[in-house]
Amino acid sequence: MEDREFGSVYLPLAERMRPRTLDEFVGQEHLIYKDSFLVRAIRSSMLGSVIFFGPPGTGKTTLSKLIASTSNGIFRRLNAVSSGVADAKKIIEEAKQNQQLYGKRTYLLLDECHRWSKAQSDSVLEAMEMGYITFIGSTTENPYISMTSAIVSRCRVFEFKPLSIANIKQGILAALNDADRGYGNYKLDITEEAIDFIAKESVGDLRAAYNTLELAVGSTSADSEGVTHIDIEIAKQCVQKGTLSLSENESYDALSAFCKSLRGSDADAALFYMQKLVLSGYDPKILARRLVAHASEDIGMADSNAVLMAISALTSCKELGLPECLLTLSHAIIYICEAEKSNSVLIAMDRAREDAINYKNAKVPNHLKNHPTGYSDGTGKYKYPHDFGGYVKQQYLPTEIKSHIYYEPKSNGREKNLIRKKIR
Repeated sequence: MEDREFGSVYLPLAERMRPRTLDEFVGQEHLIYKDSFLVRAIRSSMLGSVIFFGPPGTGKTTLSKLIASTSNGIFRRLNAVSSGVADAKKIIEEAKQNQQLYGKRTYLLLDECHRWSKAQSDSVLEAMEMGYITFIGSTTENPYISMTSAIVSRCRVFEFKPLSIANIKQGILAALNDADRGYGNYKLDITEEAIDFIAKESVGDLRAAYNTLELAVGSTSADSEGVTHIDIEIAKQCVQKGTLSLSENESYDALSAFCKSLRGSDADAALFYMQKLVLSGYDPKILARRLVAHASEDIGMADSNAVLMAISALTSCKELGLPECLLTLSHAIIYICEAEKSNSVLIAMDRAREDAINYKNAKVPNHLKNHPTGYSDGTGKYKYPHDFGGYVKQQYLPTEIKSHIYYEPKSNGREKNLIRKKIR
């Protein structure tokens, strides 16, 4: 089977199948529908600067190109990771000339626009205000959090959502039937089961679905009659499994949910978020370190074995690595979720810290000093507890705070069996 050539450069299927009109656009039904604001603004060439944010493969770049082509404008593209102020200024100068000489509007698409610094962002503000360029920002991050307010305030913001399985299947079928850009002229026999599997495993990313389909077609030999058969087994071999794409904000949200699920004793939720993070590339040691912290913060003296479980999970992540360490990590997660909860350790720590800050000049009682200097403070000599059977009442805190209590056991788990020895 020969590769389809477009000019002298082979274009991937995902690039060949980019929609040429709004009618071919797949997904984002909450934005793209008959007589929606966005559709009306694009078709009337009245759409100003915008920011599209959402997961990869959901149509942000495609819609940007459609905006420029529908408006008969000039399309320019930069990537915020590899471009800077000089690149933007060059495009702006060209845009000024094209506007003045030919009446052409320039659309500047900036991929990963959240990566631009304030200085870089400021370089396009005047051009946006004067109408030399129409700015289109594309990002996987929430612009209200990750971008400078000066840019965001000058743009309409549109959120793109992951494509549905039905959307992905629509895109796959379009590629299978398109004779010019897809596989319409190929002798292909692909099962419905394989199509459903590719659509499901693409996790809302049409580009990923196209890449899987292209790999399946390109790596499968035709039979004696020239027909290429693709079933679910071939599809499974071509799908890149075990990875999820999470933006920076999404990963922080998932980590937050993981921690709150531990505190809330929901083992199922905590296990889910652990797997979600690990599959997205998160280092399991990060999650194990959080377990160690939660074992004392949320369980503490109610079940001190939780700390041992968490440290064992951390050691497993360091020494065994993936995938074996996930067993120990899951073991510790379940233990910590199911254990009795008490935050008395956290409360005691915070109370002690507050006094340490507020009573900076509090003196160590004389009898506890390394070199006592007489016994004028009234505390007497140091009493060695083991001379009194292991415990003897005497003053340990400085006199200014000798009555302060930091640790107070709660009535949860093993902590309820503790007897507080009043030593002051």
